[in-house]
Amino acid sequence: MKTISDLSISILVGSLIILTGCGPKYTIEEQDGYSLVHNKGGQTLGYVPDSGVEIIEERGYAFKDLNRNGELDGYEDWRLPVDERAHNLVKQMSVEQMAGLMLYSGHQSIPVRGRGYFGGTYNGKLFEESGADPEDLSDQQRQFLTGDHLRHVLITSVESPAIAARWNNNVQSLVEGIGLGIPTNTSSDPRHRTNSNAEYNAGAGGRISMWPGSLGIAASFDPDLMKQFGEIASVEYRALGIATTLSPQIDLATEPRWSRFAGTMGEDPKLAADMARAYVDGFQSSDAAEEISDGWGYQSVNAMVKHWPGGGPEEGGRDAHFGYGAYAVYPGNNLKDHLEPFIEGAFKLDGATEMASAVMPYYTISHNRDTKYNENVGNGFSRYIITDLLRDTYGYDGVVCSDWLITADVESVDIFGGKSWGVETMSVAERHYKAIEAGIDQFGGNNEIGPVLEAYEMGVAAHGEDQMRERFEKSAIRLLRNIIRVGLFENPYLDPDETEQTVGNPDFMKSGYEAQLRSIVMLKNRQQLLPLKEHLKVHIPRRYIAAGSNWFGMVTPERWEDPFNPDIVSKFFEMVDTPEEADFALIEIDSPAGGTGYDRNDLEAGGNGYVPISLQYGVYTAENARETSIAGGSPFEEFTNRSYRGKTVTARNTTDMEMVYEVRKGMGDKPVVVVVNADNPMVFAEVEPVADAILIHMGIQDQALLEIISGGTEPSGLLPFQMPANMKTVEEQFEDVPRDMDSYKDSEGNTYDFAFGLNWSGEINDSRVSSYK
Repeated sequence: MKTISDLSISILVGSLIILTGCGPKYTIEEQDGYSLVHNKGGQTLGYVPDSGVEIIEERGYAFKDLNRNGELDGYEDWRLPVDERAHNLVKQMSVEQMAGLMLYSGHQSIPVRGRGYFGGTYNGKLFEESGADPEDLSDQQRQFLTGDHLRHVLITSVESPAIAARWNNNVQSLVEGIGLGIPTNTSSDPRHRTNSNAEYNAGAGGRISMWPGSLGIAASFDPDLMKQFGEIASVEYRALGIATTLSPQIDLATEPRWSRFAGTMGEDPKLAADMARAYVDGFQSSDAAEEISDGWGYQSVNAMVKHWPGGGPEEGGRDAHFGYGAYAVYPGNNLKDHLEPFIEGAFKLDGATEMASAVMPYYTISHNRDTKYNENVGNGFSRYIITDLLRDTYGYDGVVCSDWLITADVESVDIFGGKSWGVETMSVAERHYKAIEAGIDQFGGNNEIGPVLEAYEMGVAAHGEDQMRERFEKSAIRLLRNIIRVGLFENPYLDPDETEQTVGNPDFMKSGYEAQLRSIVMLKNRQQLLPLKEHLKVHIPRRYIAAGSNWFGMVTPERWEDPFNPDIVSKFFEMVDTPEEADFALIEIDSPAGGTGYDRNDLEAGGNGYVPISLQYGVYTAENARETSIAGGSPFEEFTNRSYRGKTVTARNTTDMEMVYEVRKGMGDKPVVVVVNADNPMVFAEVEPVADAILIHMGIQDQALLEIISGGTEPSGLLPFQMPANMKTVEEQFEDVPRDMDSYKDSEGNTYDFAFGLNWSGEINDSRVSSYK
C-alpha cells in the first residue's frame, strides 16, 4: 500500500495530474480549495490536503486515509458494502464520538445573524461587526463540530447558493481533519416554497425552483408530479450541500383545524400514501450515472418522514408545539389510517432504496394507544410507539430522530420552548435516557453532548457497560448508513460555480411553475364566467392585515398590502382604482385565521384557557363542542378537562370577509372573482354566495393564478380534503377519522367534498376521481 507521496508524477496538464508508477488507476484534479481524485471505474474522492488527510493506494485505486493511520480501514474502502463499512467505523469510535453522532443541531442560517435561539457570533462578535465572510463558520458551529462531535446540521436561510456551497466546503474540510474524518450530514426543512410576487419568465433562473407546498401538489392527484418534485429538489439540495431533507410531512390531515394542515398531503389515506411513496422515491433515488449502489448515490437525499405515528388527530386542532396541544386523540379508534402513509407509502417504495431512511415521531402524546406499557408520554419517549410498533411490528430499521427540543425544559403550556410532554418533571439527562430506552437514535435541536453522555452513564448503571455500548453502536450504525450511501465519505465538496448553475436553473423553474398551475382548484364558476378575456379592467382591493404574533412571540404590526403584484397583473388586465371603473373585481383572501385554541386572557378571567379554533370568519360560539375533553393533564395545570364548550372566538382576519361583501356591494351585478390562499379547510357559507367564481390554492405565484383566470391554462386541481358545511360538523367530526364531515354545498349545487374540482366544462370526473374517491 502506498501514499500519494510515494508515487511519481509523469504528466501535468493544467490542473490535471496523471499518476504513474505501479499502474495507478486514478487521476488528481486540483479545485479551488480542494482536490478531486478520479478513480477509473470507481468513486471520485474529494479532500483538502491541508486537513492532514492523505491519499493511499491499493491495487491501483485511491482511498482517503481519514483516520490518518497509513492503512486502508474498512470504512475508508468505497468498494465494500455500506453496512460493512459502518460496522468497521463504529468499532473505532469512542462513546463521545457516537454520542456526538446522535446530536442534531439547532437551526443554522448562513451566515448566522443576531442573538437568541437562532443567533450566533464570529470571534465573539455579531456577524455584522465581525468582519467575517458569510461562508465562515460561527463560533457555535465550530464548538459543536469539534467539541461536541456533532455531525448533523440543520440549515435554514442561506445568503446565496454559492455561499452555501462555500460554507459546506469549510465545514467538511474542518471535520475531515479531526478524529475519524466523519463528514457532516447537512439537512433542511422544505425550502421550495413560492414567492407570490415573483414573475416567472421562461428561460430565466431563480434562487431555487418554486413549487406549491405538498398539499398543493397533492391537489394534482398525480403521484408522478410529486416524484418529479423530489427528483428536482434532490438535485438542488445536493448542489447546496444538503444530504437529508426533514420531510415529507405525511401526517394524515383528519383534523381540519390543525395549524400544520397545509404541510400535509391531505386527509385521504390512499392519496397520502401514494404521494408519500412518490416523494421519497424522488428524493432518495439517483440516476444510473450518479448511482453508487442500491439506488443510492450522489443525487440522493435521505428522506426523514414525519411525524410517526401521525400528528394529525390533535384534540380540538391544537398543535403540539405547545403543551396545550400535547394530546393526539382517537375517538374513532382509528390509528390504522394514520399509519398507512408510512407503511404503505414511505416504507414501501417503488425504487431500489426501498424505504425512507429516517423517521421523526411527533411531539404528541398518542392518547391511550400504548396498550402494553400503559404510558401516556410524548411519542419520542414511548417504547411502545417506537420499538414495539415502528420497529418490531413494521420492521423499520432506519434512523429515528426526535422532533426538535423534546428533551428541553418546559415553562408553561403556552410558551414556546421545550416539548417534553408527559415527562416534564424529569431532568434533561433523564429525558435523553428515556428516549434512548424507547428507541430514539438522534436528538433534534440538541447541540450539546453532555446530556447524552449522562444518559449513557445511567444506562451503564442499569445494564452494564457492554450492553450500553452496544445500544449506542446500534444507533451509530443507522446514522452512518445515511452518510455513507450518499457518498459523503468519498466526496462532500462542491464547486460553487456548478451550484449556481444548478440551483434554480430555468428547466427546474419551468417544472415548478407548471406544477403550480396544476395545483389550483376551481370551486365555483357561475355561468362559465371564467376564463376572462385579457385586458379587461379589473379592480383589486388592498388587504388589511391585522397585528399578530408568531410562535416565538414576535409581534407583527398591522398593515395594508397589495394582494397581487401590480406589474404582473398589468400583463393580463388593466388595473383600475374603483369598482365603478371595473369590468370585474379580483379579491384574494386567506382562509380564516381562527386562533390556536388557547387564550391566556380566558385563563386570567377564571376560565381554563382553552377556546375554540374557528374555520369561519365571523363570530363563533362552540355550542356543539365536547363537554369534557378526551385528554388532558399537565404539571402546569390543576385540571384535566380542556373543554371549550360555550366559548366564543372571532377569526383574526374577519376583515377578509368584510372586504368581499364591500366589493360585492360596490360591483353591483358585475362579476367578483375570489381567490383563497387555503392553509386549512374553511366554512364557505360566509363568502361563497356573493362570489361569481372561486379559486383556491396552497401557495403559488400570482402569475399562475392570472394565467388560469385569463384562460392561458385550464384548471385541473381537485380538493385533497373536505370543505365543511358549518362549524357544527367540524365539532362533531372525529379528529382521527378522514372524510367524516358534511361538506359544503354551494349556490350552484356543487358539493365541496374530497376530490371535487371544476374545469371550463364543469365538474371534473376523470380517472383521478374514480381512483381516489
